[in-house]
Amino acid sequence: MKEEIIIAGFGGQGVLSMGKILAYSGLMQGKEVTWMPAYGPEQRGGTANVTVILSDEKISSPILNSYDTAIILNQQSLDKFESTIKPGGTLIFDPYGITTEPTRKDIKIYKINAMDASIEMNAPKSFNMIMLGGLLKIRPIVEIENVLLGLKKTLPERHHHLIPMNEAALKKGMEIIK
Repeated sequence: MKEEIIIAGFGGQGVLSMGKILAYSGLMQGKEVTWMPAYGPEQRGGTANVTVILSDEKISSPILNSYDTAIILNQQSLDKFESTIKPGGTLIFDPYGITTEPTRKDIKIYKINAMDASIEMNAPKSFNMIMLGGLLKIRPIVEIENVLLGLKKTLPERHHHLIPMNEAALKKGMEIIK
């Protein structure tokens, strides 16, 4: 198994942390992993993306031109990365901030209203975990238990009290993806 993933959106949406948690989850599951972030000079509000590769075998290069799966969180990222998804691949997007929805016919496209769900849960910072839950429903590449271990590894200890809320967000994403 090898899954090549791009996660893209604005800084502050949890793009990099979602990728990091996914990467740690893969490590906890004994997979080979790469995590390669890319972002502009702006810390919040600028564009950001991260490439994550999870594999059962050694990974030859972390640099990719095409992806099995794309998680897209804004229009600019959709415009940039929709064409880079391999035929038969998967695109998951949150419609909040998307003005022109994806149009490709040779990929599977899933919509997840993660922004709305995070507001309903009164946990806007759980947006990225809702998106990750949606991914894991469609592409169960790592187990939830390993995601929770990945959260423990990436979150500072002072934020470990947020892990149950993040677990609820993962489950919410699995419920609402269409």
